[in-house]
Amino acid sequence: MSRSVRTRPEGSGQALSEAYDTALLDLDGVVYAGGSAIAHAVESLARAREGGMRLAYVTNNALRTPDTVAGHLTELGIPTGAEDVITSAQAVARLISEQVPQGARVLVIGGEGLRVALRERGLVPVESADDDPAAVVQGFGGPDLPWGRFAEASYAVARGVPWFASNTDLTIPSGRGIAPGNGAAVEVVRIATGAEPQVAGKPLPPMHRETILRTGAQRPLVVGDRLDTDIEGAFNGDVDSLLVLTGVTDGAQLLAAPVQHRPTYVDADLRGMLGPQPEVAEAGEGGFRCGGWTATAGADRLELDGEGEALDGLRALCAAAWTAAGEGGCELDGGKALARLGI
Repeated sequence: MSRSVRTRPEGSGQALSEAYDTALLDLDGVVYAGGSAIAHAVESLARAREGGMRLAYVTNNALRTPDTVAGHLTELGIPTGAEDVITSAQAVARLISEQVPQGARVLVIGGEGLRVALRERGLVPVESADDDPAAVVQGFGGPDLPWGRFAEASYAVARGVPWFASNTDLTIPSGRGIAPGNGAAVEVVRIATGAEPQVAGKPLPPMHRETILRTGAQRPLVVGDRLDTDIEGAFNGDVDSLLVLTGVTDGAQLLAAPVQHRPTYVDADLRGMLGPQPEVAEAGEGGFRCGGWTATAGADRLELDGEGEALDGLRALCAAAWTAAGEGGCELDGGKALARLGI
């Protein structure tokens, strides 16, 4: 699909919650962190919902069932039904169901979320490579997943059984820091077998397809904190995105983003859904202006002049960096400018 190269964050005269009919929200780093709600998330989501925007929660974590996720969100003060949650387990279960017969056995390496999603598609979860599975599926199983499960997957994959993965995120946030994610577990089986799985989760198209099928969104807005899953997934689905700076992405990573990792909008947190987004305009001599800030790309670093809201300065810097980089990642030093903004 041919797309124009994004060279600056876009503005919006409307509140994003009015311009789009459905928010496709990531969870970790966007709505909650370490199990607790992120600042301003609960009230922002309530206002967006009251204004008529549908809220759907889209997660690469295949461990928990939609019922469990919905219960957690409801406990945080965000009323949610299981139908509002879309997981990579659901996406990979649909992918498998399109390639194996109804009622086929599937070897599960992961948690209850995978088993529930497979049963929803009329497939039968099994535990052993000796159970004659038609497919192997691997999803995040939590810190207590036994090492022997990877051996079980390896036995089946080495025999030629088709291998699927819910997602390949190498890390996952936890209350104690960053832990190995499903991608790290997938690497174990890849090393043992030399095989490559079919992957369903963000940023790949099966996850976007699952989300649109389940929500019926006509004008979706992807809201996330990760460039390589949320924002790239929106790029692959050719839909708009909002990056919030409450999770893993920092200012330096945003300035260096290649074209597939550049969000449509940038804001501090979920309050960014509730109002217009400022315009980033050309300021002459290669500069870009947003609010009271003007940014330019120098010979070896990004320059920033002016004063005002820090986010406006970041948006102007993005325009200077992305324009200078073209489709690739910007290599100009933006450290001094970001330090001035406190980002």
